[in-house]
Parts: sequence; structure tokens; C-alpha cells
Amino acid sequence: MFLVFIAILLITFFVILLATSPTRKDKILRHRLSGIRAGEYLPQESADSPLLRKHAADQSGWLKTILTKFGLSRRLQAFLTQARVSLSAEGLILLSFVLAAVGFFLVFLVAQVLPLELAAAGVLGAAPFTWIVRKQSRRLRAFNAILPDAIDMIARALHAGHSISGAIEMVAQDCAQPLAAAFEEVFRQQNYGMPLREALLHMLERDPSQDLRVLVTAIIVQRETGGNLIEILDRTSFIIRERIRIHGEIRVHSAQGRLTGWILGLLPIILLLLISVMNPGYSSILFTDPMGRRLIYIGLGMLALGIISIHRIINGIEV
Repeated sequence: MFLVFIAILLITFFVILLATSPTRKDKILRHRLSGIRAGEYLPQESADSPLLRKHAADQSGWLKTILTKFGLSRRLQAFLTQARVSLSAEGLILLSFVLAAVGFFLVFLVAQVLPLELAAAGVLGAAPFTWIVRKQSRRLRAFNAILPDAIDMIARALHAGHSISGAIEMVAQDCAQPLAAAFEEVFRQQNYGMPLREALLHMLERDPSQDLRVLVTAIIVQRETGGNLIEILDRTSFIIRERIRIHGEIRVHSAQGRLTGWILGLLPIILLLLISVMNPGYSSILFTDPMGRRLIYIGLGMLALGIISIHRIINGIEV
């Protein structure tokens, strides 16, 4: 019984020790605070590593050094931040290289055709960037869709006698995501002592929306030169709503062109796969004969050129 009691006591003590031990985040915070007290964090730190707001991926490494040398680290990190992807710039590059290698070797096992191997490596290597771009685009569309309502809310709050900071707080509390989180960060930065101008410009860096740029410009210009901010916000809201409406009409009228592009781009590949399944030896000459390989190269080049041309024609209309 005594041994059982000692065992239970030790297990309980160990569980309490684990439950009350500081987490990794707490240890990092304590380390930074102790560094500040000791004077280790000096003012000459670059803008890539702001004080107390270092990203988890800001650890030194050979890939980080290479990206920083060519000026890609900050751009990629801003790209990931805009899409709200919890991934470092180095992790994105490594993931892209791994997927490219997987695509290359998969095609190498099926058909030893160098252009097809490089094409598969390029497609899979670009897949993470494509996913992030699409995620960023969807987020910006959702952001722009509710931005006019937020502008109206700011105008009503100002008309009721609230300050611009109070209006931003109301937007952060009452609007839907993802806009609420962006304005909440602005309000939090203001509470920490950051000027409104810098907080708004930082929000514009995190969410590079053209409609948001109009709002930020209107607020900054009004605070520096004066004017009726409520009237400016009402006109801004009307312009953004009209822009969204016209953009939606353009997408409706260009839907046929986008569908045509998808059909023309995928039809040759689908037909080749169907023919290979129905008659396995029919298309083998394309991969074994030198002339067949040249025809594949020419076909892929013309197919890529056609897809790029259709994409530029359909998406070349700006509102």
C-alpha cells in the first residue's frame, strides 16, 4: 500500500508539473523580455524582424539566407500573410521543390520524355503558389463584398458623434469576417500607440484591396487636409458598390469565354487519355518515335500559348 501511495503521489506530481510548466510560446516570450532588459535588442534591427513580432519562421538557415540575399524572403512572407497561410517562405519553397521532384519522377516512371517530366514538375511545383493565389483571391473577394457595409457603418458612427477610432471598433465588433479581423488589428495597434495613418497603411499591406485603398486614402487625406468625412465615405461606398456590380456583370458576360478556354485546354489531354485506355498501343508512337515527340512538344507549346491568350483576353478587362 505504501508503494502504491508513493507511485500515485509521484504520478500526480508529474502530471501537475506538466500542466503548470510554461509552454513553448511562454518560454520564447520570457526569453525576448529578458533580452530587452539586457539590451540585446538594439534599434538597428531591420524592418524584416520587428521587435516582439518576429515570425516563427524567422530562424536563421541557409535557405533563409539565400532568399534574403535575393530579396525574396520578405515578398514571399507578405504573399503568405495576405492569404492568411500559416507557412514560412522557406517552407513554401521546400514544399514546391518536393512536389516538383515528385511530379518529375512519376512521369519518369511512366514515360521517359524530358519535356513531359519538366512539365509535370512545373505543374506540381507551382501547385502551392496557385493554391495560395486562389485563396488570397477568394479572401479579397469576400473582403470587398462586405467593405461597403463597413464604410456605411463608419459613416453612421461618425454621424452619431463617435470618433474614427470608435467607428473602427464598431466595425471590428459587428462586421463579418474577414473584414472584422482586419479592422480589429487596426484598433489594437491604435491602442498600443501606433498612429492611425500607419495602422491603416499596415492594414492595406495585409489586405491589398483596391477598394480598401480608396477608403484608406480618403481617411488619411481628410485627416491631413480636412473636409466632410461622412460625405466622402458615402460617395466612396456608392462607388465601390457600383464597381462590384459592374465587375459581376463583366464576369457573367465573359463566362462563355472562360468555359471555352477550359474546354480547349483540357480537350486534347482528355482525348489522348481516352484513346490510350480504349486502344493502349494506338498512341505509343507519339512517345517512341522522334517525330512523334516533336509533335508532342509543338502541341504542348501551342496549347500553352492558346490558354495564355484566352486568359489574357478574358481577364484583361479592368473596372
